[in-house]
Amino acid sequence: MPSANKNKVQKFMSRTNIYLLLIAILIIVICIFEVKMIPVGIGLYAVTILYTILFNKKRKAEFSEQLKDLTLDVNNTAKTTLINSPFPLAMVETTGNIIWKSEKYVSEFIETNIEDRMDEILKEIKLTIENSDNKEKGNIKLENKINGKDYTILGSYVKSKSDHKNEQEYTTILYFINNSYTKKLEEKVQEEDICIGIIMIDNYEEINQRISAEIKPLITTQVEKFIYDWASGYDALAIKSDRDTFYCIMEQKNLIKAKEDKMTILDDIKNIDMTDIDISEIMQPTLSIAFSDDGENFIEKVTSTRAVLDIVLGRGGDQAIIKMDGKYEFFGGRTQELEKRTKVKARTISHALKELIQESDNVIIMGHSHGDMDSIGSAMGLYRLSKTLGKEAKIINEEEGIGLDKFIETAKKEAEYTDCFITVEEAKNILGPNTLLIVVDTNKKNYVESPEILEEISRIVVIDHHRRSTDYIENAVLTFHEAYASSASELVTEILEYSQLNIELTNIEMESLYAGIMLDTKNFTFKTGVRTFEAAAYLRKCGVDIIKVKKWFQSDLETYQKISNIVSKSEIINDNIAISIYEENDENANIIAAKSADELLTIGGITASFVLGKTDEKVYISGRSIGDINVQIILEKLGGGGHITLAGAQLENISLEDAKQELINRINEYFFEIDN
Repeated sequence: MPSANKNKVQKFMSRTNIYLLLIAILIIVICIFEVKMIPVGIGLYAVTILYTILFNKKRKAEFSEQLKDLTLDVNNTAKTTLINSPFPLAMVETTGNIIWKSEKYVSEFIETNIEDRMDEILKEIKLTIENSDNKEKGNIKLENKINGKDYTILGSYVKSKSDHKNEQEYTTILYFINNSYTKKLEEKVQEEDICIGIIMIDNYEEINQRISAEIKPLITTQVEKFIYDWASGYDALAIKSDRDTFYCIMEQKNLIKAKEDKMTILDDIKNIDMTDIDISEIMQPTLSIAFSDDGENFIEKVTSTRAVLDIVLGRGGDQAIIKMDGKYEFFGGRTQELEKRTKVKARTISHALKELIQESDNVIIMGHSHGDMDSIGSAMGLYRLSKTLGKEAKIINEEEGIGLDKFIETAKKEAEYTDCFITVEEAKNILGPNTLLIVVDTNKKNYVESPEILEEISRIVVIDHHRRSTDYIENAVLTFHEAYASSASELVTEILEYSQLNIELTNIEMESLYAGIMLDTKNFTFKTGVRTFEAAAYLRKCGVDIIKVKKWFQSDLETYQKISNIVSKSEIINDNIAISIYEENDENANIIAAKSADELLTIGGITASFVLGKTDEKVYISGRSIGDINVQIILEKLGGGGHITLAGAQLENISLEDAKQELINRINEYFFEIDN
C-alpha cells in the first residue's frame, strides 16, 4: 500500500511539471508578439510556481497522513491477529531465546516440557538454514511430535546478528499446527484401504490327473473350505473365479495381520484334515498367493496383483508375495519346484516363437553377463532355429574366461560360426525396428549381457528357468519361464523338439545344449525331472557325443589347484554350512567360486556351501545346497537369485571380508525366520 501511494505522488508530480512547461512556452510565445507583456508574464509565471509548490506540499502532507493511518491500521490488525491466533505462536532466536509467545502457545504447552522439544526444533531450523541457498531470509516447514501429538511447524526466518563467537543468529516466528486428528484420519483411511489378492492352487491339474472321480470332489471341497476359512479369519472376502483360482478382497490392516502371522496358510494347507483319504499319498496341495495395495482404483489394483502373481509363479509357486507401499515381502518358497508333466505350454511357445522369428528381419540372442555353458548352449539352439527359418541370427558374447574360452575357440574354427558371435557395439549396428531380441538363461534386467540393447529393442522374448525376481524384464512379447526346469538349455531343447521343423543340429550345437543341461544339473544330480531326461534323450537321439561334452568341463591343473586351496581354507558355520573365500583378484573369479562351491558340497556333513570371489570392484558369491537349505532365499537378500539348490549374487564396492559378514548375517536371518 505505501508503494501505491508513492506511485500516485510521483505520477502527480510528473503531470505538474508538464503543465508548468506548457505555461512557460505559452507565456514566451505571447511575449514574443507583445513585448509589453513580459513583466506581466514573468509575474504570472512566478505566482503559478509558488502556488504549485504550496499545493504540492499540502498534497504530500495529506498522502503522508493517510499512509500513517493505513500503516497503523495494518499494524493493529497484524498484532490482533498474532495475539488472538488460533494456532500456538512463538517468536524465537536460534540461540534458544524465546522473545514472545502467544496465549494459545502458553495454554497448549503448559503441561509439556516444551523447552526440550524447542532445542530439537531449533537444531532442525539451523540445519534447514545451513542447507538453504538464501542465508538472509526464508521459510521453514518441519514435522515434529510434541506430547504425543503430531505438529506441522511453519515459519520464516530472518538474519539478525552475530554473537560473540561470530556465529550468525536468526529470528523466526513459528506457527504450531496440530495435525493429530488429520493423521488419525489418514491412518484410518489407509488401514481400511482395499487390497486385492489372488490365491491359486499350484498343482490342481496334477492332483486331478492322479485321483479318481469319486475322491476328486472331496479333496476340492476341503481345499476350497480351507481357503474360505482362512480369508474369513481376517474379515476378508474370497471369491472363486476359476476352478483353481480365487480372488480375495482384504483391508490393509488385516493384510498386515496376515503378514505378521507369516502367511501360515502356506504351511497349514499341507496339513488339512482328510478323514477319508490320506492326500499325502496322492499329492500335497500347495498355494501361490499374491497381494497388492498398488493402484488408485480396482482395475489398477487387480493389474498390479496379477503382476505379483506372475512373480510368484515364476519363482516356483508354494509361496506368497505381498506388495505394499512399493515394497515386496516374500513368504514360503522353501520347497522344490513342482515339475509340470504336461508339455502343452512348450508346444504353444514353440509355435509362437516360430511366428515371431518369421515376422522379424533379423534375430539377436543374448544371455547373462559372465555367460556359462547353459546360456551359450541355449543361444546356440535358438541360433539354429532362426537359421532353419531363413533368418539372420547373431549371438552377443563379449566375456569368455575359463568357462567358455575352449568352447568359443572351437566354435570359431568352423566356418558356420566365424561371424556368429558379436560384441555389443556390433549388435547396435544391426539393430532395426523389426529386430527380435531373445534373452536366455536370465530374467533380470540388469543381469543381461547388455542392458542398453534391452532398452533399444521393443520386440523381446525371454526364455529362463531361474526363480523370478522383482526386477524381471516386464515388456517381453513372449515369455517361456519355467522355474521347475533344470536349465535354459532344457527349455530350448523342448522348443526345438516341438517346432515341427526339420531342424538339423550341428555337432557343436548338440554338444552345447547337452553341456548346458549337464552344467546346471551337476551331471544330472540336482534339479532333474522327467522332462530333463527326455530333453537329454532327444539330443542323444540327434547324435550328441557325450564323451566330447565331458571334455568341456575338464579343469586345467592350475584351476584345480586353486579350487583345492579354496576348499582347504573353508570354515564351517551352523554345523553344516561351508564358507570360503577366493582371495585373488581374478577375471575368472565367478567360475572358480562356482566350481569350488560344487566341490565343497561333495564333503560329508556339508548341506550348503558358499564361496566368494572378486573381480575388480565386484564380489561374486556362489551358493550350493543339497536341498535342505534354500540358498536362493539367502542370496536373494543380497540382490541375487537362482534356485533352492543353486544360486548366486553380485555385490559392488565392498571388500571380501565385509561381503562374507553380510552373507553370514543373511544366513542367520534365514534360520531366524524358519524358527519363528
